[in-house]
Amino acid sequence: MRKRMIISAIFLAAATSLMAGGYQVSLHGQKQIGMGLIGTSLSLDASSAFYNPGGLAMMSDRLSLMAGGSAIFANTAFRMEQPSLYHASTDNPMGTPFYVYAGYMVTDRLAAGLAVNTPYGNSLAWEDGWAGRFLIQEISLRAITIQPTIAYQINDFLSVGAGFVYALGSVDLTRALPVQGPEGEGSVNISGNTGNFGFNAGVLYAGPTGLNIGVSYRSKIEMELDDADASFTVPSSLSHLFPAENRVAVMLPLPANLDFGLSYQVTRDLMVGMALNYVFWDAYKELNFNFETNTPSLPDSSNPREYSNTLIFRLGGQYRASETLYLRAGGYYDPSPVNERFFSPETPSLDNLAFTGGLSFVPNKMISIDASLLYIIGLENDVTYEPENFGGTYTSRVIIPGIGITVSL
Repeated sequence: MRKRMIISAIFLAAATSLMAGGYQVSLHGQKQIGMGLIGTSLSLDASSAFYNPGGLAMMSDRLSLMAGGSAIFANTAFRMEQPSLYHASTDNPMGTPFYVYAGYMVTDRLAAGLAVNTPYGNSLAWEDGWAGRFLIQEISLRAITIQPTIAYQINDFLSVGAGFVYALGSVDLTRALPVQGPEGEGSVNISGNTGNFGFNAGVLYAGPTGLNIGVSYRSKIEMELDDADASFTVPSSLSHLFPAENRVAVMLPLPANLDFGLSYQVTRDLMVGMALNYVFWDAYKELNFNFETNTPSLPDSSNPREYSNTLIFRLGGQYRASETLYLRAGGYYDPSPVNERFFSPETPSLDNLAFTGGLSFVPNKMISIDASLLYIIGLENDVTYEPENFGGTYTSRVIIPGIGITVSL
C-alpha cells in the first residue's frame, strides 16, 4: 500500500489536471458568457471562429477584431467523512483565461478568421499540510489553442466553416510524498509542455423568420507528454529510489465536443437562445505512466479513471435597452463527468449550477465594450478516491468577472 501511495502521489494529478479538472473553461467571449455561454447558433462577430466556424461567413461587418479575458476566483472546500471533524479548503491563485479573435470577409460569401484562446486551464492550491497533500498540493495548468478558420455562405440562409486547431499545453504541480527526513516530508514537482493538432467545424442556418440553428464539432486532441520533468526532494537515504531528476511519459485526451444551438429573434430588441453541449469524456478511461528511470518504488503504472460523457444544458438571452446598451442573462447546468469511485482532489469536479449576466456599451458603430459575470455553484457531493481510500464531502464556489472589446469595420 505504501509503494502504491507513493506512485499515485507522484503522477495521478499530473495527468488529470491537463484536462482542466474534468470541466472545460468555456470563457471564449463576453457576450456569450453573459447569455449562459451559448454561442453555437449565433453569428455576432469573429468569436464564431470558435463557437461555430460556419457563423463566421454571416458576420455583418467586413472586419471584426476582439480581445478579452476573465478573472477566475475559485474555492473548493473538503470535509472528511464522519466521525472526523477535519475540513480543509483551497487558496487558489486567480486564473486568467483570455481570447483574441479576428474575422474578415474576403468576399461577400467567403470569410477567414483566427482564434486564439484558452479552452483548458486551472490553478489549484490546497492549504499547506492538508490531509490530501499526497494526492495533490498545488497545480498550475494552461492550454492555449490557435485556430485559423475559413467559412463559406452557401446561400442567404446557410453557411459552413472549418478550422485547423493546434493546442499547446503546459503543467506545473507540486505534491507531498509520504517519506520523512530531517527537513520534513518529501515532495515532487512535475512540469512539462506538449502540443498536438485537431479541428473545429460547423454549420449555421439563419432563417428569414429570425430562427437560427447551429451545429458544431470540435475534435478530440491527444495531448502526449513524452518527456515531462519529475524532480524529487527526499531524504538522502532514499535518493536511490527517487532519482533527483527523472522523466515520465503519459498520453491524455482533450475530449471531443458536439454542440447544438437554437436562437430566436423574438422582437427587434429581444433574442433568446439555448444550447446543448455533448462532451465525449468517455475517451478518458485510464492513465498509463512510463518512467525513464524505474526503481522498486517507481515502476510504470496504470490507473483507472472511467469518466462518462456529459450533456450540458444552457439558456440565455439578450435585450437591446437602447442604441448604446445591450443587457444579457442566462444560466446552465453542467454535470460532472468524474466517476465517483475515482474522485481525486486534484480534479474536484462537481455537478455545477451556473448563473450569468452581462452587458455591452456601444458608443458608436465601431466599438463595443463587453462585460460579463459568471457565478458557479458546485453542488455538494460525498465521494471517494478508492485506490487510496480517501473520501469526504466536497463543495465549490466560483466567481468569474470578465471584460472585452470588439472593434468592427
